[in-house]
Amino acid sequence: MSKLVIRDLAAKIPVIQGGMGVGVSLSKLAGNVAKCGGIGIISTAQIGYQEEGFDEHPIETNMKAIEKHIKKAKEIAKGGIVGVNIMVATKRYEEYVKAAVKAGVDLIISGAGLPTRLPEFVAKSKTKIAPIVSSIKSAKVICKLWDRKYQRCPDMVVVEGPKAGGHLGFSYEELKEITSEKYAEEIKGIIQVVKEYGEKYNYHIPVVAAGGIYDVEDMKRTMELGVDGVQVATRFVTTYECDASEAYKQAYIDAQKEDIEIVKSPVGMPGRAIRNEFIEKTEHEPAKITKCHQCLEHCKQKDIPYCITDALINAVKGKVSEGLIFCGENAWRAKKLEHVSDIMEEFGSYMMV
Repeated sequence: MSKLVIRDLAAKIPVIQGGMGVGVSLSKLAGNVAKCGGIGIISTAQIGYQEEGFDEHPIETNMKAIEKHIKKAKEIAKGGIVGVNIMVATKRYEEYVKAAVKAGVDLIISGAGLPTRLPEFVAKSKTKIAPIVSSIKSAKVICKLWDRKYQRCPDMVVVEGPKAGGHLGFSYEELKEITSEKYAEEIKGIIQVVKEYGEKYNYHIPVVAAGGIYDVEDMKRTMELGVDGVQVATRFVTTYECDASEAYKQAYIDAQKEDIEIVKSPVGMPGRAIRNEFIEKTEHEPAKITKCHQCLEHCKQKDIPYCITDALINAVKGKVSEGLIFCGENAWRAKKLEHVSDIMEEFGSYMMV
């Protein structure tokens, strides 16, 4: 098993820690994953929520926090690879991308919409870029567009499957019908699409699979599909190094399989979360929204049952009964707190086989 190589970046262990917002994967988690030979990812979603001035000027505060957390993560990483996850749906997306580039981030992973203009925003920088796709169709669209408009290919492609956490790139109907076997074929098809564009640019575009990968056995099964690496998020929540509160981590440990369900996000997309008092209450009674935190481009305050920023901040701060706890399908498998180093050692053992 070889390293995960993204142009001039090489991760010793082919594991990317998935970006989790709000505030779940910041500099501490990302820095420690990178230090242990993987790729650590900071989520920029409302990244400045703990900073002074966030309530008055959320976007401007987020920009400062991007620089702060990338710098801190790189100090922890000691030469390891640090990236960010920036949602295309983010209000003033271009500014978030440029702030991360200016701060010297190694890699930008971008989904929640197709990052059609991402190459333009990182032009003349060393920052690598990777779109998130969920289907052969979306892989074809983004590769074709970048090829035609920017004469380039992605530096990496992340394939996010239906078992992932948070917002999902599938309809409710697709989530009911899609099976692991069906999606395995989709991944193989995406690999072929990406390979064609890689051949055109004389570059092996690494494909990384995400969603439902919890332990090294899951990693083995996924790597057998022909991908170059895996992205793991949920497993890293219940680590000592995770940036979320202890109560947030405990909610994962306490969760049973039947507690994890697909919910409707205020932005209209399906998402996966742990069922709790907050979800039950907002299904019948909209939460009071006092102000807009300028998070998502197409959110309309008058049409939503609750503010997703408020819900995610409450949860990550530890007020879990008043918040939304996004998670992957396998969150119920968490039984204890672990160190990032132990998890990375487990995933690294795959390379010894």
